[in-house]
Amino acid sequence: MTNNNAIILFSYSGHAFVVADILIKSGETMLGYLEKEPKTQNPFKLKHLGFETDEAVKKLLKKHPAFIANGDNKMRKKVFELMNAECEFINAIHPSAIIGSHVEMGISTMVGANVVINPCTNIGNGVILNTGSIIEHECIIADFVHIAPGAVLCGNVKVGEGSFVGANAVVKQGISIGKNCVIGAGAVVIKNVEDGKTVVGNPAK
Repeated sequence: MTNNNAIILFSYSGHAFVVADILIKSGETMLGYLEKEPKTQNPFKLKHLGFETDEAVKKLLKKHPAFIANGDNKMRKKVFELMNAECEFINAIHPSAIIGSHVEMGISTMVGANVVINPCTNIGNGVILNTGSIIEHECIIADFVHIAPGAVLCGNVKVGEGSFVGANAVVKQGISIGKNCVIGAGAVVIKNVEDGKTVVGNPAK
């Protein structure tokens, strides 16, 4: 008999391997993954279920929870908008993550190993908080943002929809980062960043 709590992954490569590992370490059961074609690299031995437009897959999505395991911000948004009404999205939270009180979190959001989220933070839908990132108190992270490994958002930082904060970047307290921005790896952000801008360096320019 099929476990109705078994999880379906949208996408299965690279970032999805991290998501699968988190879910399995959290005690979840995986039903399989959705791709147009079966993947030759399959470290978790998951079943290829088909593609989201297949009628058989649509029936499965009405019975099973799902997670969008795509590392691309725009693709996560696209899948979310297409499928949110069709299925139940869950979060993938690593057992080692530390999440403070009064944290609000959307759905299909990943919280990686050793992530720290401090109190009164608001996190949107389809967000990636990657390995060892630190989200300090009262930060606001909009939908489909990716905070890369080791990045630090100090208190009261705002990150707009679709933005990417690179590995080991540091964002000073009170800073606002606009929509669809790119913060380079190791950047130190001490000024607000306008929508669509890319900044790099220390201080970030």
